[in-house]
Amino acid sequence: MQAESGSGAGGGEHKPAEPAEPAEPAEPAKAAKPAKPGSRRPPRLTQDTARPEGGGRAAPGGAPAPARQWPLLAVMAGTGLGLLVVALDAWRVGAIIIGLAMIGGAVLRWTLPSVGMLAVRSRFTDLFTYGGLGAAIVLLALMAQPHAWLKIPFLDDVLHFTVQ
Repeated sequence: MQAESGSGAGGGEHKPAEPAEPAEPAEPAKAAKPAKPGSRRPPRLTQDTARPEGGGRAAPGGAPAPARQWPLLAVMAGTGLGLLVVALDAWRVGAIIIGLAMIGGAVLRWTLPSVGMLAVRSRFTDLFTYGGLGAAIVLLALMAQPHAWLKIPFLDDVLHFTVQ
């Protein structure tokens, strides 16, 4: 490929750029043609992204913004409380509170038809993510050493080479 600007190593004559011809406008009927009423075919151009299922407002539109997002605020308040407890040097209890807040988010996502911004992806994905992470956090907090609150016997057999 050679540069057409004339400033390259070729040293050839510089030709002034010719004005570009105006592009013909695309046919608006074909480019943004919506699907026929009653048709199951999607439109040719996507106009917007779809909301996750259950991603509508959790309260009527006239309510103030915090009231419309109360499920997300409830999960965030539980997580904030857990972080405060961790900061006050009760790390195990704080981690359990954080995990329970995540499990609470999964329960809210499962039971309520609209949870506002707590809905990130599909309902199944949110349930799996919130519930799985919450359960993992709670179990790890219960099994953490020293002085574990939950002892699982087969873990001693699995880890006896490295722990003892």
